[in-house]
Amino acid sequence: MMFDARIVGDWVVLTGRFDASQVEIAYTVFDRVTTSAVVDFRELEYISSAGLGVLLKTQKRLKESGNGLKLINFNRHITEIFQYSGLDKIFEIDTL
Repeated sequence: MMFDARIVGDWVVLTGRFDASQVEIAYTVFDRVTTSAVVDFRELEYISSAGLGVLLKTQKRLKESGNGLKLINFNRHITEIFQYSGLDKIFEIDTL
């Protein structure tokens, strides 16, 4: 499945596989996020360390202005990545 990142209202919707080859596409979307936003992972199959870096950089930028990302709808694999890496302490996460 091809990667896609798009803004829908005040949400960012991710689909496919988010790896190093997709970082530039992701930045074109996340750089447009200027206030708190929900990031929907429902259709995301995989995220690499490069994808995590995009999220961390965006979170840091937003936190400087009192905002942040809320991440929702993780699959089991992505949940484990965030737990093992400790990123579940940095982001607001709702696995629904």
